[in-house]
Amino acid sequence: MKKFESKKIYLIIATIILLSFDILACSTAIISGKATKDGRPIIWKHRDSDSEANHVTYFNDGKYSYYGIVNSENFDGKELWGGFNSAGFAIINSASYNLKPENDTTTLKDKEGELMKLALMTCATVSEFEELLKKLPKPLGVEANFGVIDAFGGAAYFETNNFYYIKFDVNDVKIAPKGYLIKTNFSFSGDTTKGFGFIGYETALESFESELLKDKISPEFLIQKVGRSLYHSRTKDNFFEKKYSFNEKIFKYFRDFIPRFSSTSSILIRGVKSGEDPRYATCFVSLGFPLVSPTFFFYNLFNENYHEWLKPRNNEKFAHAYLLSKQLKNKCFPITKGNGKDYILINVVINSEQKGYLDILLDAENKEFEFEKKYFETMLKKEPSIDEINKFNFQQTKIYENDYYLKILK
Repeated sequence: MKKFESKKIYLIIATIILLSFDILACSTAIISGKATKDGRPIIWKHRDSDSEANHVTYFNDGKYSYYGIVNSENFDGKELWGGFNSAGFAIINSASYNLKPENDTTTLKDKEGELMKLALMTCATVSEFEELLKKLPKPLGVEANFGVIDAFGGAAYFETNNFYYIKFDVNDVKIAPKGYLIKTNFSFSGDTTKGFGFIGYETALESFESELLKDKISPEFLIQKVGRSLYHSRTKDNFFEKKYSFNEKIFKYFRDFIPRFSSTSSILIRGVKSGEDPRYATCFVSLGFPLVSPTFFFYNLFNENYHEWLKPRNNEKFAHAYLLSKQLKNKCFPITKGNGKDYILINVVINSEQKGYLDILLDAENKEFEFEKKYFETMLKKEPSIDEINKFNFQQTKIYENDYYLKILK
C-alpha cells in the first residue's frame, strides 16, 4: 500500500513539474530552390532558449571558416546553435523530445551545439555531414532534428538520436512534394504521441500553405510572416486582425505562438544556386525577442567584417542588438511576478495608430530588405572592397537608427 501511494505521489509531482515547465520550442524550416522566389535554397531557425543573450561569432579554427549563433553567457567557443561556413554549407537544429527509445539509458546529452560546430568546421556537403554522423563514436549525446543545406543544391533533415538517424531529403518529391519541410520539437520518425511544438508546427504549416497559393517562399516571408506570426493555429486568435489603441493597456495570453517570451534569436541562411560562388551565401539574423528585434544581413565573403551590433564590442559580454532588444522586450512583458511572462502588452507591439514597436520595425525592415536586394545584385557583378563593406554596414545602422530606434526610444 505504501509503495502504491509513493508511486502516486511521484506521478503527481512529475505531472506538476511537467505542466509548470516552459518547453523551449524552436521552429525550423528548409526550403529547396524550387520553392523559393529566386531559386536559392533557404534554411531557417527561430530559436527559443533559456540562454536569452545570443550573438554572432566568426570562427577560423577548422578546415572551413564559419559563422555561428552562440550563447553570450559563459561563451567558450565550444558550441553554436546554427550557422554556415565558407564552403556554403549551413546547419541548424531543433531539440526533439520523442526520439530517444525507452531502453536507451545513455546519460550523455546536450551535445547538439558541439556537433554543429564540428560540422561547420569540417563539412562542405550534405553527404559529408551524413558521413560525419555515421563515423562519430556512439552514443552521440543528442536528440534533435538537424537541418543542412550545401552549395550544390543539397538540402535535408536528419532526425538523430544517440545511435542512429533518419534522413529526410527535401529534394525528394515523395518526402517534400512542395519543396519544403518544417520541424519543431518532435520528430516524425519518433513516437508522435510525444514531443512538443505541435501547435507551432501547425501555425507554420498553415502559413506556408497559404503563401504558396499566392507566391513562392522568400526570406521576408519567413522572418516577418512566420517568425513574427501573431496567429495561434489552435485557438484561431490573430492579434493582427483586431488592433487596440496605443493609449489602451491590453494584455493578451501569449503561449504557444511561434514568437514567445523565450525566443532569443532568428537565423536564416539563403544559400547559393548550384555553380554560384558560396561566398555569396547570405545570413539574415536578429538577436533577442523577434517582435522588437531588427534583422541584419551579411554575406559569407565579409569574413569578420559583419555588422558590429551582432557581436560584443570593446570587451563587453553582450551584443548591442541584443541589449536594445532586451529594453523593448521588458516593455512588452511588464509583469515580472508570477506568470507575468505569459501575458504580453499587445498594444505596445501593434496598435491601430501604427505606432507599435512591430509596426515601426516592419516599415524600417522593409527598407532594409530593398537595400539588401540592390546590394546583392551589385555584389554579384563586382566583389566589394572592405570600404564598401563598411559602408554597407553603416547604411544598415542608419536605417534602423533613423527609422526605428529614434522613433520608439524618444
